[in-house]
Amino acid sequence: MTESAAHTPLVILGSARSDGNTQQCLTKVLAEIPHTVVDLRDYSVATYDYLHEYPAEDQFLHLTDLMLSHPVIVFATPVYWYSMSGRMKNFFDRLTDLVEEPHKKLGRRMAGKHVFMLATGYDEEWAEGFEVPFRRTAEYFDMHYEGSFYHSSEQPFPTEAARQFAQRINQYCQSPQ
Repeated sequence: MTESAAHTPLVILGSARSDGNTQQCLTKVLAEIPHTVVDLRDYSVATYDYLHEYPAEDQFLHLTDLMLSHPVIVFATPVYWYSMSGRMKNFFDRLTDLVEEPHKKLGRRMAGKHVFMLATGYDEEWAEGFEVPFRRTAEYFDMHYEGSFYHSSEQPFPTEAARQFAQRINQYCQSPQ
């Protein structure tokens, strides 16, 4: 783990637009915190395959290594049809590889990570159950789900709530597992 990664959050951005509302919100929330953004648009991540037969250009294991090198993981996604984006869902489906051989040991190394979720949408609040896959996935990997932040693009930006969310993220970066 590099020194910079040891104390910074890794943001996994799963949006169809790299400079869209989710990225803009993320930039405001983490303005004071050094962080690394992984834009899933920039990586080749094949859909989950029960036989684990992936194309040579598949980069899921590279993204797994990045996750393992950071104490905090922030999943950032727009709300699409009351759920996470398709890009993020594909990434979550691939986490299945980390509970099966030959990568089960990588999955076990996720234990103890601190996980946050940031989402944007147009509704005043996100749909019931939106947060469940993030929280339950963290629990499954024995990671600590630390909470979420939602911003409706139709509402004024909640500066104080964003500041508090960023402080919680930073807290876990300053004292990693």
